[in-house]
Amino acid sequence: MIEKTITYDQSYQVNNHGYYGEFGGAYIPEILYPNIQELKTRYLDIIHSPDFQEEFNQLLRDYVGRPTPLYFAKRMSERYNTQIYLKREDLNHTGAHKINNTIGQILLAKRLGKEKIIAETGAGQHGVATATVCALMNVECIVYMGKIDMERQRPNVERMRLLGATVVPATSGSQTLKDATNEAMRHWINNPEDTHYIIGSVVGPHPYPDMVARFQSVISEEMKAQLKEKTGSENPHHVIACVGGGSNAMGAFYHYLDAKNVNLIAVEAAGKGVDSGESAATTYLGKPGVLHGSRTLLMQTPDGQVVEPYSISAGLDYPGIGPAHAHLFASGRAEFMSVTDDDAMKAGKLLCRTEGIIPAIETAHALAILEQRKFDPKEVVVINLSGRGDKDLQTYIDYEFGL
Repeated sequence: MIEKTITYDQSYQVNNHGYYGEFGGAYIPEILYPNIQELKTRYLDIIHSPDFQEEFNQLLRDYVGRPTPLYFAKRMSERYNTQIYLKREDLNHTGAHKINNTIGQILLAKRLGKEKIIAETGAGQHGVATATVCALMNVECIVYMGKIDMERQRPNVERMRLLGATVVPATSGSQTLKDATNEAMRHWINNPEDTHYIIGSVVGPHPYPDMVARFQSVISEEMKAQLKEKTGSENPHHVIACVGGGSNAMGAFYHYLDAKNVNLIAVEAAGKGVDSGESAATTYLGKPGVLHGSRTLLMQTPDGQVVEPYSISAGLDYPGIGPAHAHLFASGRAEFMSVTDDDAMKAGKLLCRTEGIIPAIETAHALAILEQRKFDPKEVVVINLSGRGDKDLQTYIDYEFGL
């Protein structure tokens, strides 16, 4: 376990060397060095340029459907005796926050002259979002997805194929997100010149964690304005989001990282229990190591082999977390909690019955925190509802009827 000390005089942004505290960096094969170096030297200039910003914001508004609403969940607030707001990322085109990042990265890839796109996906939402923007921009798309995830997220597989993407099963290891990422990395190593890898979370070698966080920061940027209108203050008391790699959480946290009075709560998947051997609670079980190109917290054996993660949620069964989240955990800036399969499924069902919203099972993990801890009646609690549960209907049905 890492000893945590809260210090607010440090930066929670990436430094010039690609690190968040002791985490981050770019641990890559030599053949990918030109790609990563080009991204490092050009991404900030490109994404801050007026023409990029104009196209990016126009697509977020007219194509994605932003800004997404900040919804006051009246019945949930009454049940838990606090003020609960849901940031409705589930109402984005494609059904999750993932589209924010893929819009940004496809525009970046076009400006870098890349002709092909590869991606990895777990629950399928990032894969669908990538296939969507590739269809929009007429770019070839290959998505790697774990064979097990393909079976439990079949609707998203068919969506990707309908959008013109080639979906390639990852059949090694646990056949889930980690293995899909491995296969996508191998493809990129073999095709570095004409291919851009759209990583879906705040993971991977620098500058990906920072780049994805910047594209997802539109979430907290909107939250500040919406909270000001609804509550009179830009800052809530708590922001809660689920964490696999951590892109939706980083998007929800981004503009509050230096706000000392805003508590950040990141929720990991405990699976069948953190000590059950079937879990994805990285901050509880992990220790520093290198995974997919960056130094972060990683579930691993004493000799450094990756421990296979487990979660009922296809988007949370990742054995690590993004390096920025590892730093938030190690520094004590964010509070990391974990939720079991059973508690997540109960929380998802509760939202269905109280607010008429079917959440993604990833999001249901964040909702389950409301059962674990109490909030003051006057406190404002924002939960990032990162995706809708259409893709998880069969899992909900199987769980409900014990199949």
